[in-house]
Parts: sequence; structure tokens; C-alpha cells
Amino acid sequence: MLLEAVYHRPRVNWSYAYDENTIHLRLRAKKGDLTEVFAWVGDKYAWDQTKELIPMTVFASDDMFDYWECESVPPFRRLKYGFLLQKGKERIWMTESEFQAERPLNPYRLFEFPYINRGDVFAPPAWVKDSVFYQIFPERFANGDPSLDPENVEPWGGVPKPNNFFGGDLQGVINHLDHLTELGITGIYFTPVFAAASNHKYDTEDYMRVDPHFGDTETLKRLVDACHERGIRVLLDAVFNHSGSTFAPFVDVVRNGENSVYKDWFHIRKFPVHSENGIPTYDAFGFVREMPKLNTEHPDVKRYLLNVAEYWIKEVGIDGWRLDVANEVDHAFWRDFRKVVKQANPEAYILGEIWHESAPWLEGDKFDAVMNYPFTEAVLDFFMRGSLDSEGFAHAIGKQLSRYPLQASEVAFNLLDSHDTARLLTLAGGDKRIMKLTALFQFTFMGAPCIYYGDEIGLEGGEDPGCRKCMEWDKAKQDRELFGFYRKLIDIRKSHPSLRTGTMTFLEANRHGSKLAYERRLGDESVIVLLNNEDTAQSFHFNVEIERWKDLFTGETLSISRGVLSVKLPAYGFAVLGAADL
Repeated sequence: MLLEAVYHRPRVNWSYAYDENTIHLRLRAKKGDLTEVFAWVGDKYAWDQTKELIPMTVFASDDMFDYWECESVPPFRRLKYGFLLQKGKERIWMTESEFQAERPLNPYRLFEFPYINRGDVFAPPAWVKDSVFYQIFPERFANGDPSLDPENVEPWGGVPKPNNFFGGDLQGVINHLDHLTELGITGIYFTPVFAAASNHKYDTEDYMRVDPHFGDTETLKRLVDACHERGIRVLLDAVFNHSGSTFAPFVDVVRNGENSVYKDWFHIRKFPVHSENGIPTYDAFGFVREMPKLNTEHPDVKRYLLNVAEYWIKEVGIDGWRLDVANEVDHAFWRDFRKVVKQANPEAYILGEIWHESAPWLEGDKFDAVMNYPFTEAVLDFFMRGSLDSEGFAHAIGKQLSRYPLQASEVAFNLLDSHDTARLLTLAGGDKRIMKLTALFQFTFMGAPCIYYGDEIGLEGGEDPGCRKCMEWDKAKQDRELFGFYRKLIDIRKSHPSLRTGTMTFLEANRHGSKLAYERRLGDESVIVLLNNEDTAQSFHFNVEIERWKDLFTGETLSISRGVLSVKLPAYGFAVLGAADL
């Protein structure tokens, strides 16, 4: 038994309250080393009357470790616990302080979960688990009110450039909500809509005003109301890490230098503010001089931004915020931000943009979720780049699931492309079969999937600015077959709760392999997903207990032979199988 590989901490993703009554316990061990693990749990004030051994199961694995898990519903919402590790006939007890051969005589040196305080339970909004999001870059989605167009507007559908405009606006979104309803969308994430000089609006000039090229506050209200009537929630983009260089307080700093009353609103290293050898004399997003970094620790800055966060929830009824460059803003600000937002709307969704492992922001006191870029990279590495085999992909997903408490994974924002990346079809080399495989995994995995506008009708585009081209509204030029695929995929996800909140078990994921199979299970419902990430046909064979299965895409019924389910998939083919009576 390799004890030096065994790990547990009484915090966050290792020991946490899943709800007001349930505690999840996890333990890491060397892959394949332990044959059985039990959690030894009980109430610290009634140990002898409540102690029990709870079997743990492997819920995830990576290339080095197995991750074991169980849940406990303590009678008095507090828990003392240790672990019993077994490898064959070898048994070791794990306490907070040591490993020992004999069972501890009392619970004093065991780990402790002191009490499930309701206010400490990390409870993201439940609606997110059932949501399908759609990301809209407003300037490029639809031109609904030409009277708002910038003077230098270009004809719709032209070549996107870093600084050109095509006249997309909020009325254009309102005009095309039928498209989203037909697709099955239940949430929209808008990139910034507030006044700014650029086409992307990440250089905010006025946080309290809708950009005049997009409309005004009344237009935004009408849009949000129209979305809500269709069961669509709305997220706006909060760019609080930095402002734009035309933001009035920064303009004052440029004009008045050290005499500006706003000089401490920013991180100025040297006056006057300018650029030296391409590097501003003040902190900025990257080294972009048009995006000076805000000092969110300054009380006036904090007060201003928190008022912005509250105002748009109360004024137009938005359903949450996506937080730009969230990991570069201080944690204290985000704690206060959460309090303000949740007081304004307890069901608001707080989504942080973080591109790496994000556990410090997912402890229940800051964000509900993050944009799940580790998921994105794993999917692209396996299906498109070929840098992972199916085993490596399963390990990457297992490692990701082990990092966060379950409730965080259930509401993770799972995207495959965005305004910051090349488009999905372009990443797939134009091969729709490969694109469909990635989307299929995205929509049959836990977390909220997001479609970048236009992917569903076959838009292509490379890195920024190519990924920000105008939406195509001529149906004759849209890929309607691809649209139908996404619509069916969304319908299957909505119809099967196991695809949203069920357990996930990899059934086939082999070294050097290109076949992937996994099961999503919730109660009596089981859905098996088969993916062939290879340019030649391959067959799958599984032992199953259910006698009849149905392909949820084609409706075809499959019968098993002698307890074995056999399915042959074409090159880059897939099957989503449910019990025939589902």
C-alpha cells in the first residue's frame, strides 16, 4: 500500500457540504493501489451510538491517482471521520495525524467537519444545471436598428477586422429570438453592452449607460423581458478588472496627473501617464494602454462598481454576471460583490472568467462557476489536436472533476469556443463530423453547455478577429443540417436528467485508443454514449443488464445478444443509447 500517495484535507473539494444535510468525503490514492476504502464516521458527541463504516467508490481517476468518494448524512449535521484503507488483506486506518494498523480507540484524533452551517453551504442557483447557453457578441449578431449605426459602419457580412463596425445592436437580438427558441436555448451570455470606443466594448467608457450603437436602457429592458417570456435567462459581462482609457476618472488622471482626485482609482507607477517602449506607466490589462487596471481595493472604486452590479440587476432584471479577467481582481472585492448580487437576486448566476484551475474562487464565497477552459482544452486535445488518446482524455476529465465540489461541476460553464478563440468548425479543419463529436461530449457532460453564436449554422473563423464575423441570417446560406443536429442534441439533454446531474463512469477509454464510451446514470435512468474519434469504422462491445436499448438520435432499437451490447460506428460516428422504455 503506497501510503505516501494517499491524500485528504478537511476542506473544499475533499470534505464539503453538498447541501444542508449532506457531507461529501473524498480521498486520493495511487491508481489501482487500494481495493476497498471506507469512511469511518460518527457524531463527536455521540460517537459510540452513531459510528459507522461507509463504503467509498472511485468517482474519478487520472494517470496517477484514483479519487474515492462517499456521502454521509449525519444526524446532527456534524461529523468526525477517518478512513479505513484496504489492499487485499492489508488494512490501515487513517486519522488526521497518522496512519496506524489498529483502529483508533476514540474519535479525538480523527478529521472533523464541525457543523453544516446553512450560510456556509455552497449553493449555486439550481436553474443553471438545466440551462443551455448561447454566447452573443452584440456588434456582430444582427443589425435591428440602422439608425444607431456608427458613421463608419460597413456592409453586413464583411471581413471582420480589429476596429471595424457592422452595426449589430440589441434590437437585432430581439428580432431573432425565434431562432434561439427554435434551437432550444435557455440562457444568453452577452459580451459587454456598455458604452465603449471599441467594437468589443471591453474598454468601458461608462458602466451606467448602454452603448448608444446598441440602444439604450429601455431597449435592454425590452430585450430582457422578451427573453424571460421565452424562458431565457440573461447574463451581462462585467469588466471590473479594468476600464477603458475614455472612462471619465482615467481621463481626469491623464489631464491632471498627480493632482487628479482619481489618481488612486488606478495603479499608477509613474506620472505623467503614458507608454514607454510599449509599456504603460500604469498597470493595465496585459500592456494594453486603452485598458487601465482599476484599483478595486479603493473604497470609492469598490462602491462605484458594486453599485453597477446591483443597478443592472434591479433596473433591467438580468439574471447574472460574467466577470472578465476575474482572477486578477482581489478576492475581498469578489466576496463583497457576491453579497451585493445575491441580495439583489438570490438566484443570480456569478460566472468568473478564469482559464486555469480555479478552486480558490469556488468555495461558496465568491463565484458560482467559472468558464471551464480546462474542460475545453481536454476536449480539443482529444477530438481535434490528437495530443490525447481516449485514456488520456478520460484522465483529464477525471482530474477536472476531482478539483471541485460536485455542485461547482454541475454548474460549470462548458464552452468549446468563444470570441477569444478560433471557431469550433475551423478548429475541426472544416470536418463537421469531428465538430459534432466535440459538441456531443459537451452536451452529455455535467455542467451548462454554451454555443458560440453561429456555430449551429456552420460559421467558420480563425483567431480574433476572424472568430467575430457577422451572423449569417440568409437560411439558404446556413447549414440547416448542422442546426438540426444541435437542436436534437439539446432536446436529448433536456429530456434525460442523467445527462445533466447523473454520475459519470467511463466504460471504454484505452491507451493509444480512439474509442470512448461512458455512462451517465441517475436513479434508474441510464444513458450510454459511444464516440468513435477515428477515420475508420470501429465496434463497441459491452456487457449490459438492460435487454433493449434505443438510439436517442435515430430512434433505432438495439437488442443485446447473451448480455452483450454490440454497436459498430462509422468513421467519426457516435451513438447515444437509452433504455428502450425511456
